[in-house]
Amino acid sequence: MKNKYVLIYQELAEQIEDGDWQVDQYLPSENELKDTYQTSRETIRKALNLLSQNGYIQKVRGKGSVVIERNKFDFPVSGLVSFKELAEKLDQEIQTVVHELSLISPNRHMQKQLQINDQEQVWQVTRIRDFSGERVILDKDYLIARVVPTLTEQICQDSIYAYLEGELNLTISFAKKEITVEEPTVEDKALLDLTGFQNIVVIKNYVYLDNAELFQYTESRHRPDRFRFVDFARRHH
Repeated sequence: MKNKYVLIYQELAEQIEDGDWQVDQYLPSENELKDTYQTSRETIRKALNLLSQNGYIQKVRGKGSVVIERNKFDFPVSGLVSFKELAEKLDQEIQTVVHELSLISPNRHMQKQLQINDQEQVWQVTRIRDFSGERVILDKDYLIARVVPTLTEQICQDSIYAYLEGELNLTISFAKKEITVEEPTVEDKALLDLTGFQNIVVIKNYVYLDNAELFQYTESRHRPDRFRFVDFARRHH
């Protein structure tokens, strides 16, 4: 026999899928649901947690549980592709806004990330990805200027990788990736639409050329409700 919280989750999920609860509509409070289902508040919390984990609702501090869009996009974890290449596969209106493009002297943190000294210069590129009017990804790229001597806003608007491979004839080979869940920074909150979200998913990329030279460090900061990070694994015998 299923636990009561699972049954409540299934009933609420079915109601959301049937349109009884619309996107951006708040579910009844925990107390109201407790009375409706004649159960404990802890049971209701478990049911709501399942709804949140499965992408039906987002818990908003001080307001309750709001029904959200379930059209999450699959982002491959193991692949090394440009955002433009991914965007072309998505049935969405997607825009890239170049917020910053500058040539900087790297601080100690960036020297460590790119394994360089303070004599090197680095391109700093900050881009906002807008999905159907919502700013949901903040991409922060750092590229060694010795390897990439020129960058323009137009290149960054279109595709940096297309420029590197097509114009500079560089061969991008592999990347090391780290995935973390973090609290949004002041910059995240200023540049992304994060109202009601207390966490973001950060994918850090260390990207190498075919001669095993590290030339790029990237932080791709995602609002968690719109993306599902996927991979394919095979067991070797």
